[in-house]
Parts: sequence; C-alpha cells; structure tokens
Amino acid sequence: MIVAVTGSRRGIGRAVAEHFLAAGAWVHGCSREPSDLVHERYVHACLDVGDERAVKDFFRVIRKQHERLDVLVNNAGLATMNHVLMTPRETLARLLDVNVVGAFLCSREAVKLLKKSEHGRIVTLSSIAVPLRLPGAAAYAASKAALEHLMQTMSKELAPLGITVNTVGPTPIPTALARSVPKEALDLVIEQQTIKRMGTMDDVLNAVDFFVRPGSDFITGQTLYL
Repeated sequence: MIVAVTGSRRGIGRAVAEHFLAAGAWVHGCSREPSDLVHERYVHACLDVGDERAVKDFFRVIRKQHERLDVLVNNAGLATMNHVLMTPRETLARLLDVNVVGAFLCSREAVKLLKKSEHGRIVTLSSIAVPLRLPGAAAYAASKAALEHLMQTMSKELAPLGITVNTVGPTPIPTALARSVPKEALDLVIEQQTIKRMGTMDDVLNAVDFFVRPGSDFITGQTLYL
C-alpha cells in the first residue's frame, strides 16, 4: 500500500503515518518543518500545502517511486480560537489557504495517482467544531465546513474513477494543536458530547481504517464525527 499523509510531523498526522508504516505500507509525508520520523519506508518532504508547485513536486516524487497511490490522508491544518471581532482578515485567509486550498491541491494532484489503485481512498480531517458551532471558532469552523462540502462534492466527481472520499471530524485529542486551545473552550466541547471525554489517537485511527479498508468501497461522501 502506498499512502500520502499531509501534516505528518506531529499530532494526528504523525500517528496516521506511523500506523500505516506498522501495517507495512510505504508512507510519504509532508509538513512545513523537517520530521524526526525515521523509517526505511517513510519519505518526508518540507512544504506548505498551499504552495501549488511544491504540492505538484510532492506527488511527482510518489509517481516516480511507485507509479500509483492508494490512500491520501489530508491532515494538514491550522486552528485558531478567536471571537469574530478579534479575528484579522489575515487569520481567516491563512485558515482558508491551508485548510481548504491545501486539501484541494493535494486531492487534485493525488487523484492522478489514486485512479491507478484498485481501492483509491481520500480521507480528510475536519473537526467537531463544525456541527457544534463553537463560539470563538467561527473562522476555523467555517474553513472546515467548506472543506467538508468540498470533499462531499468531490466524492461525486471521483466515484466514476473508483475513488472514495470521506471525512473524519474528531473532537479535541491531546496534541500540540489542542493544547493551544483555552481549557474553557475544550471543556465546552466535552460538555456537549454524549461521551464526555477527550478523544484519543486510537479513536481517529479506527475511523480512518474504516474508510480505507477494501470493504468500504460503497461508502463515500460521508463525514464521521467523533
């Protein structure tokens, strides 16, 4: 299996990369900074997913080495917690550039290789902030809502190519990104959940595995909130 994971230096992306490596896959990861993940089947690239030329180069390397791709995990993303009155235009633009434009560019380039796979898969990370409409997360939730709509529409366009497109929307899990969110905001999220705890990496990996496995060929255009 050949897997591409964006934002693989740490957090969920790192866990996803290590998970597929443990399963015997070749993994190509990327982030804006170098990674300390060392494995004979892991290749890392430093890039910004909003940089179209860099994204094309990333997938060009995969094509030269493997000629195909089986799974793309769109994980790279930014998050902010700011009242709308305290959110600069630049913050919104950066959120959209990474969370939406970045996922669009990576998906578009990945499709050229995924269509050569027997079970092409795109799995994208969103957030529980979308359905909960969290105060203080207007810009972030808006970017993730746009991302979900992009993936749902893309699922219809790519179905004829045998590629499924699904989204996982985790609740906060213990990562550096979550630690940047004020405790009161995290408490507000957990209080609205049916199961009142933070999520775990295993929760997310279980959902990713569900969408990736061959038996999920008939499941596409879905968002699974954790």
